[in-house]
Amino acid sequence: MTIDSAEPGAPDRAGHRDEPDRPAGRRGGVDPVKALVHRHRELCARAVDPLEIAAGLEAHGVTDRTAARLRHRDVFSLAEEMYARAARDGEEEPGTGTPDRPGPRPYWAALALTPGVLGAAVVAGLRLTDGQPRSAVAAFGALAMAPVLHYAFRRGPLSTRRRTTGAARVWTCWLLAYALVGDGLLSAARDGGPNSPWPLATAPVLALCLACAPAAWCAHLLAARARRRLTASRGLEEFATAVRPLLLGAFGLFAAALCGLLALCGAALDEPPAYAGAGALGALLLLARLLVVHGSPQVPGRALAGAGAVEAVALATVFAARLPGCSFLAAPVDRLTAAAGPGAVAALACGAAALILLVQAARTLTRASAHAPPCEAS
Repeated sequence: MTIDSAEPGAPDRAGHRDEPDRPAGRRGGVDPVKALVHRHRELCARAVDPLEIAAGLEAHGVTDRTAARLRHRDVFSLAEEMYARAARDGEEEPGTGTPDRPGPRPYWAALALTPGVLGAAVVAGLRLTDGQPRSAVAAFGALAMAPVLHYAFRRGPLSTRRRTTGAARVWTCWLLAYALVGDGLLSAARDGGPNSPWPLATAPVLALCLACAPAAWCAHLLAARARRRLTASRGLEEFATAVRPLLLGAFGLFAAALCGLLALCGAALDEPPAYAGAGALGALLLLARLLVVHGSPQVPGRALAGAGAVEAVALATVFAARLPGCSFLAAPVDRLTAAAGPGAVAALACGAAALILLVQAARTLTRASAHAPPCEAS
């Protein structure tokens, strides 16, 4: 792994280079550990325990091999010496230079309920109106939901600190829009339409809106338990082993809550609950958000784009098959929907993307640097 310039062995501004292959002793009056403490003085000053320094070093690319050149068995052992030296050498006492980190605040939990409240109000409006007023209610709901979702997750455990790209937001909106109208439009297109307004899948979308609250609580549970493990573990491998079941447990808890909400909304609105399609979409959105929150925005953006593109292509091929001599284009979608229904397109697209993100989360969210505070991991 390439080591950044803050690490011993990198060239300085004059172009000189340390000799990393020699034993890293105190030759020539140079103490490499002290130099490392100086280069990472902000990290050492803010850390409340050695493992937070280890997490920060890991985020900067410092490996066990680097620690071995400094006569330490691993990064954690090196972090322990840096933690001790930061106080002993007269620098700011670790953990005393900053105010206590705030605990969970009730307002983010209340904000996480707002998408569900708005979704329930819009669905009620759609059920109570008809004609032009119904179209106005649908337009209001579509326009209001995006800012409500944005504001609901500006604070709390699902806050991305502006790491989300514009493309990821667009694809997320497309996936939610497809969950609302995609299956009905696909069925109408296969039957030669649409010649009249096709049915809206309000139950799955309402369940997804209501699921914002359990998603936030599951993310908080994962972050809080991981922070406890961060301070209690005695090494990076021990931390990874302890966090992996926490991640799977939080994900399973959210999946169970979403399935319950889908069943409840389907029964209340007398609509198919769409367990496969909406469940896969909910899992995809949660995993994407968790990865972005913990500093891995690239893969989630590609996964969202891939799932959205599959759904868009499926619709496009069905409509393109109406052109003379192009009926073969709809053959894959026709076979899939004939075997498993129109919801199979969303289930396949979002399910495959969610599986990729689950594997990625098991690799990246079990690293200590993924759960270090922003000042330490950046």
